[in-house]
Amino acid sequence: MNSINNQNEINVGVDTGKTQLDIYIRPLGIYFVVSDDESGIKEAITEIKKHKVTRVVIEATGRLEQAFIIACAKEKLPFVIANPAHVKKFAGAIGQLAKTDKLDAKLIAHYSEAIKPKLSTLKPATLRLMSDLMSRRCQLMGMRTMEKNRLQIMPKEITSSINPILTVINNQLIKIDKKLQKLIESCDEYKIKNDIIQSIPGVGNVVAFSL
Repeated sequence: MNSINNQNEINVGVDTGKTQLDIYIRPLGIYFVVSDDESGIKEAITEIKKHKVTRVVIEATGRLEQAFIIACAKEKLPFVIANPAHVKKFAGAIGQLAKTDKLDAKLIAHYSEAIKPKLSTLKPATLRLMSDLMSRRCQLMGMRTMEKNRLQIMPKEITSSINPILTVINNQLIKIDKKLQKLIESCDEYKIKNDIIQSIPGVGNVVAFSL
């Protein structure tokens, strides 16, 4: 029965790179490459829409997949943002050790057909921006920690170049927190949730923003 169901499915695997997207459509055996930019994504969507696809699967990379996923959502294509660890385990289970962009795209399509992962949904634009701001906040916090550590171990002659960096980072953190607060206050739903979360003793802005 599963074999029959799989024959009726068309699964698309997308391997994401910094400059290109490798795309494989299973079981049609169609493979093509497009540039990872607006024109390339438009070309890919046009080709994919020629087929009644069951799923378009792309691995989560943090940022590289975002433009493609937004395009899929706009065109109402069923998409899945897959956990790379799950795809890697699947590759091990079927004994695929070789790695090329084409093989990776074929693997993702095969994973989609065999595992049938649950379809993903696109977060609202406000939540996506909040998520990006939180990611940037974490990056800045990491940079600040490293600079503070250097401040403790480097000679005094060097600290004059560290303190200005810390000032810049602290100012950027303040700006990000203000942007996050503004985004929350712009939406009644988020504002109510924020108030509820921060009513818990010991919970402040950072934890509330994350949640």
